[in-house]
Amino acid sequence: MKKRKISILVFSLYMTVLLRITVFRSSFSLDSLFLRGISLQKGTLNLTLFADYLPLLRQGRWGRFLYLFVGNIIWFVPFGAFWYLVGTRRDMKKILLLGFALSLVIETMQFIFGTGVSELDDLILNTFGVWLGAKLCQTIKSIELPDKK
Repeated sequence: MKKRKISILVFSLYMTVLLRITVFRSSFSLDSLFLRGISLQKGTLNLTLFADYLPLLRQGRWGRFLYLFVGNIIWFVPFGAFWYLVGTRRDMKKILLLGFALSLVIETMQFIFGTGVSELDDLILNTFGVWLGAKLCQTIKSIELPDKK
């Protein structure tokens, strides 16, 4: 029971950090949100796959490419791992659906609050990160440790 509470606490901290870096960035402000009134500030929407990544590669900006591309994957690995380890069922389809839904909510909030570019790439990469986290845990759990003698 104590392990579960610690896991939930760590997961809550992870979610707080994830939302801070993806939605509630320094550009987010409740004051500016209320000053705009009911009308929503529309952020940027990019539905062209990998449109922002290709120019980075052409320009040789490998560091920025890796930060964005790999970052979108890595930040969602803990989500998949958590739901695989703590969830009552280890159903990969449900874990992927949860991860996709989280990513969709984040991308929608970025668009509504104008705090980031909402991209189709992010949905794909984030969901892949969720799958990777769950798959890593599945693989590690399936490895039988040798008996100690």
